Order: sequence, then structure tokens, then C-alpha cells
Amino acid sequence: MYIPQAQLERLKSRISPGKVIVIYGPRRVGKTTLIKKYLEEQQNALFVTGEDIFIREYLASGSIDKLKSFIGDKDLLVVDEAQYVPDIGQNLKLIVDHMPHVRVIATGSSTFDLAKEVGEPLTGRKQTFRMFPLSQIELSKIENPAETKAHLESRLIFGSYPEIITLDSDQKKHEYLNELVSSYLIKDILSLDEIRKSKKLIDLLVLIAFQIGKEVSHIELATQLSISKTLVDKYLDLLEQVFVLVNIRGFSRNLRSEVTKTSRYYFCDNGIRNALINNFNPLSRRDDIGDLWGNYLVMERLKKQEYTNLLSRNYFWRTYEKKEIDWVEEHSGGLHAFEFKSGKKIAKPPKTWLQAYPDASFECINPSNYLNFIL
Repeated sequence: MYIPQAQLERLKSRISPGKVIVIYGPRRVGKTTLIKKYLEEQQNALFVTGEDIFIREYLASGSIDKLKSFIGDKDLLVVDEAQYVPDIGQNLKLIVDHMPHVRVIATGSSTFDLAKEVGEPLTGRKQTFRMFPLSQIELSKIENPAETKAHLESRLIFGSYPEIITLDSDQKKHEYLNELVSSYLIKDILSLDEIRKSKKLIDLLVLIAFQIGKEVSHIELATQLSISKTLVDKYLDLLEQVFVLVNIRGFSRNLRSEVTKTSRYYFCDNGIRNALINNFNPLSRRDDIGDLWGNYLVMERLKKQEYTNLLSRNYFWRTYEKKEIDWVEEHSGGLHAFEFKSGKKIAKPPKTWLQAYPDASFECINPSNYLNFIL
């Protein structure tokens, strides 16, 4: 079953000769599926993967003649998992410079190498798309509101990776997520930058999993793990680069009492988080519903921003007096604040916030109105 992907129409409208579309996203979220769906309407395309050692020889050659021979008469080149190709950015630049009729798509499951490689060489010649596990925007195309409501608990527990959506039992979902974490996610991380202390990195992920939406002290994490703060900083940066974590910083503009130097972390998918702590219990048997709700809303909102081209800077807000707001967006010339509640309680903005930012909007997001926030 193909679930219509939000980035497909955007890809069709943005791709053009002499330009490179770079598509980032975690493994197994459907990047290759997206490309193959797009290729169904293309007659003259070359699809290759950077994981193939022979393909890498051509695409890393730095030779215009070799690149021309490799591409031949094709007018579309797709390089899946392009981060494995050395000097991919410089070679793609040679292609768009010397074969201006060729359209190029490059995908990657890590920004660690690919962003560095394509950044400077392709300045002004690329567009970047991000992909995530399936969004409610996409799932709403195959289900009605009643089905969406019925599936909410499953999405909070097992997440929304494409295969998770199609599996028909909780046990199969549990097994799939455990395999995804151990065989893909962890291996991808450990392949980067010669990571050696794999157990410490996994322990770090577990610690973060129990602190979703809360300020994280890198010094405290280092103490708990018996490693240096420098190593904690490095690991957390890598976890962002391979799309496991999202880092949200504190917002401040007016008050000395506002917290700005700490971070809050969220997981790219609830299912990944729950697999790391090995907890797939139903909501009725959990004490972390607020964490699951907040993580779900943050990621669905980020998907909405990406897929609807809502350009926003995102923050949390807190003062040293512990007045706080879960989510603050800065876009369209204004501030927009949101508080997340997993129950029926309606939150009001702190007086300190109202005094400092009287023109900002405020809304409490709960299960009765959340679809307006993420669709």
C-alpha cells in the first residue's frame, strides 16, 4: 500500500535542470519509496545507490569525462544514500556545470557528511527537503477523522514509520522497532566519526528518553555516564545529524530571568524512544503520557512546517522562577506560544509572558483540538 507522501508534489514542482534536490531523513522513512514513485513518471532516468562500491568509483572520480560517460544520455540522475560517495558535492557541481540539462536528486540518511560535502560546492544550486516518519498530514489522506482518533494511542506508543502503519499487530510493531533501533539506527551512529564507546552512546539516548521536553544539562549527563562533557556534546550533535534527536533552545528577548543556555531534546519518532526504554505498554499503564504527547506534537508540528513551507524558528520558554511555555514559534512577523496538555485541562499563559510579550498569541493544545495544530 502506497501512502501519498507530502514531499512528492513538492519534488515535482521544484526539480529543474542544472539544480540539485537534496533529500535528508532517517533510514526507513520512505526516501527511496518517494524517489521510485517519482520515477514512475520519468522516461530517461538513472537511479544508483552510493552504497555500491562500483558506483562510488564513478561518482567520486572528479573526472568530467567519466561522469559524462556514466550518465550517458540520461536527463535525470538519482543518487540514493549519497553520503557514502567521497567528494559527492564537488562531483555533483561538475555535473550541473558541464551537463546543464541533467536534473539531480541526492538522498541521505545522515547530514554529517552529506551536508558538509554539498554545502559550499552547490551554493545557490540546491534545494533541501527533509523527510520524517509519516505525518498526520499524509495519513489523513487514507483515513477519516474517526480512524485518526482511534489510531492516536498507537501513534503515541509505536510512532509512525511507514512499515509500522501497515503492520497488523502490536507484537510485530514491537519487533520491527527493536530491529530498526539495533540494526539501522545504532549502526548508522556508530559508523560516524569512529565512535568507539557504543554503550555510553546508547546509555545517553536512554537518559534523554526519560527527559523528553525537559532542560538537559550536558554536565549532569557527563557525570551520570562517567565521560567528559566534550564527548556528551559530540554525541548529542551526532544524534541530531542522523535524525534521532531534535534540539530545541530557549527563547529570550526581553528578560534577564529567561533561560536560554539549555536545550530540550525530542525524538524523531515516539516508537524509537519507546524501543530504547523497552516500554510499549498501553497508555492506561504508563506514567509518561505527558512526555509522549509532547514529543508527538513537536514532531508533527515540525513535519507540518516542512511540508507546508511554514518557515519558523522554534523555541521553548522558561524563566528561572520556573514559569514556562512548551513551544514558541517565531514566524510571520510575530510570536506564537503553545502549551501542551495530554488531558482536558486548559492552560493559561504565565503573567510574566503576557507582560513581556503582550502581542504574542497563545493556545493550549490538547486531544480535543490538536489536529488543527498539526494539519
